[in-house]
Amino acid sequence: MSLNSLASIENWPVPSAAAGVVRSDGTVLGRHGPAGQRFALASVTKPLAAYAVLVAYEEGAVDLDEPAGPPGSTVRHLLAHTSGLAFDEHRVTAAPGQRRLYSNAGFEQLGDHVAKATDIPFAEYLRQAVLEPLGMASTSLDGSPAKDGVSTVDDLLRFAAEVQAPRLLDARTVASATTVQYPGTKGVLPGYGHQSPNDWGLGFEIRGAKSPHWTGGSSSPRTFGHFGQSGTFLWVDPDAGVSCVALSDRAFGAWAVEAWPVFTDGVLAEVRG
Repeated sequence: MSLNSLASIENWPVPSAAAGVVRSDGTVLGRHGPAGQRFALASVTKPLAAYAVLVAYEEGAVDLDEPAGPPGSTVRHLLAHTSGLAFDEHRVTAAPGQRRLYSNAGFEQLGDHVAKATDIPFAEYLRQAVLEPLGMASTSLDGSPAKDGVSTVDDLLRFAAEVQAPRLLDARTVASATTVQYPGTKGVLPGYGHQSPNDWGLGFEIRGAKSPHWTGGSSSPRTFGHFGQSGTFLWVDPDAGVSCVALSDRAFGAWAVEAWPVFTDGVLAEVRG
């Protein structure tokens, strides 16, 4: 099967873009563009990093509710952006659990926490725990677990298939990671303003009733995933039974706010027939 809707990325005002869709059974429904080209992921790095943290949890190296980050915060708080840490500074701006403060610093502290618990540098732990088992040979992390990943559409389709039908983790762990943590928490969704509530799971943003949003108007409230400031996104719509990955090399901006929801609605309409 080939999805004609994927070809609309050719209309995006970007130097280069690639996209693909994979079903929950691992069947790739279509690709368009250079699916093997490596793109900077920006914050689409976070779901990969979160998955590695969850492997560490299942291996018993860390516990989700053990202290990590600022005083009173836990691994769970860091994964759910409720630790109180500022966006890009290792500075506390709120008490844990009170506000949804999207934090790169929080994911950097997560990486440090797992590295200390496992005695393995986090980038290497991510490779061993997630990338290598899934055959993601073109994916790497060199720097911050929050934003410094590089990958391809082909590799991220492997990850998207895993998240939909987990093999590396217990399905119950993934279900928890894609369920709202600290329900009712308000906060700012970067690029889209204040959201009440601003729903997140553990490393995955959850669409819920957010408006505006980077997914489509026809995306189910259970849709989860992440987008990156480098012009990238990955979403999973459990109700539609598919995941979509799109990578580009133009920074997120007004063009993406306009193009991405239309693209997503086109993909979902074609998948649903």
